[in-house]
Amino acid sequence: MTAPPVASIVIIGGGTAGWMAAAAAARFLNDGRRTITLVESDAIGTVGVGEATIPPIREFNHRLGIDERDFVRETGATIKLGIEFVNWGQVGDRYLHPFGELGHDFQGVAFHQYWLKHRIGALEEYWIAAQAARRDRFAHPVADPRTPLGGMAYAYHFDAGLYAAFLRRRAEAGGVARVEGKIASVERDPATGHVAAVLLDDGRRVPGDFFIDCSGFRSLLLGDALGVGYRDWSHWLPCDRAIAVPCERADPLTPLTRSTAHEFGWQWRIPLQHRTGNGIVYASAFASEERARETLLANLDAPATAEPRGLSFTAGVREQQWVGNVVALGLSAGFVEPLESTSIHLIQTGISKLMWLFPDSGMGAAGRNEYNRLMHEAYEYVRDFIVLHYKATQRRDTALWRHVGEMTVPDSLAGKLELWRERGRIRRYDHDLFGVPSWVALLIGQGIMPQGYDPLVDSMDDARVTAAMRQIAATYADVAGKLPGHADQIAAMVR
Repeated sequence: MTAPPVASIVIIGGGTAGWMAAAAAARFLNDGRRTITLVESDAIGTVGVGEATIPPIREFNHRLGIDERDFVRETGATIKLGIEFVNWGQVGDRYLHPFGELGHDFQGVAFHQYWLKHRIGALEEYWIAAQAARRDRFAHPVADPRTPLGGMAYAYHFDAGLYAAFLRRRAEAGGVARVEGKIASVERDPATGHVAAVLLDDGRRVPGDFFIDCSGFRSLLLGDALGVGYRDWSHWLPCDRAIAVPCERADPLTPLTRSTAHEFGWQWRIPLQHRTGNGIVYASAFASEERARETLLANLDAPATAEPRGLSFTAGVREQQWVGNVVALGLSAGFVEPLESTSIHLIQTGISKLMWLFPDSGMGAAGRNEYNRLMHEAYEYVRDFIVLHYKATQRRDTALWRHVGEMTVPDSLAGKLELWRERGRIRRYDHDLFGVPSWVALLIGQGIMPQGYDPLVDSMDDARVTAAMRQIAATYADVAGKLPGHADQIAAMVR
């Protein structure tokens, strides 16, 4: 018997996750044979504190056919060339995690291996993105990898609320129907156990063949209705609270996110065109809400423009993210604190995998199993990278930093650290989000130096290598110094 086609898709919840999913569904799944509906309630607020992204967001926007100038204009966006970390190794330390390529590999050996042997200058001198960011400058990458700008990569800072509204307009223009209403209950098919419909508090029934759960931390469908469990990662990531507050724009307009470690957590700073986004992520076991709020407000660049608002969370991931005819995206699927701006990327990853594996008819197990495998890998790769920031700290000045510095890490991360400490090698998997330069930036930035380097480095003539290294650093500095100012570039894009 042929399975019936998936004729109706229902997205539960708006916000960033819901409207990203809706815009993608309108673009790739609205072929005239099915309906796409998004249910949300204006009475239910969205978290919306994530305003920083990583470079793959550009591919997502491109695939949706979004013009960059329109996007920057409509979302208050600025350019992001990386993240600056303050006080993470030791109090007073600063380092960058820049985007893009690190130097040039020689004879198939990663550039950082040569730096480990020769130690010429600071490592960030060999990133064009870092050199530009330190000067508050930016230019778009070029296609020629032989030029400095060929190694440039960038992402965006943007207003998450404006981005959701921007995507909503595109989704509705593409055929997505929005239903305003608060969900009162979930109806399931007694034969299959699948979700059949959601019932609104005014009695309306919204049926569907396939549901995308973007209902936030509650996980209304996957967690509540289907009872899918949650893998708690708080023993590795003890921060469980956040407070967010906007403030007035402060110049210069820096093309960097900043993360500043405090005694009991860390504070983010995200510069937008019209304001600066700020927040503090902290562990409630080590600080009160009042103390966290006071610390946040005392470290703003400019006057706050709204009252601080808080949220609670538990780091972790659902045991499965696709069960039956329900896929969860965003906070419904899991949460890893936004230290490396990965929250929106994980939504994007889930959407990409779903578009690839979407069931035109039936709900076969093979697609679900592959989706769950890939998404668990994605979350675990991000988890390990975030955990490393805490584990790699040399701070022991407060209870939080003593706790994370001494904790046992996941086996997958322990293996990477062991390999690194021996000769600076990085174990990277095919789907690992962060490349070798990212791991190197973090490890060296926080003072975790290997005992040696790859012996293949010794096969190269030292004089030629050191001359090439000095030339790369000098060229990057020269090129970066001549790039347009970041604020000027943004102003030109929004005209």
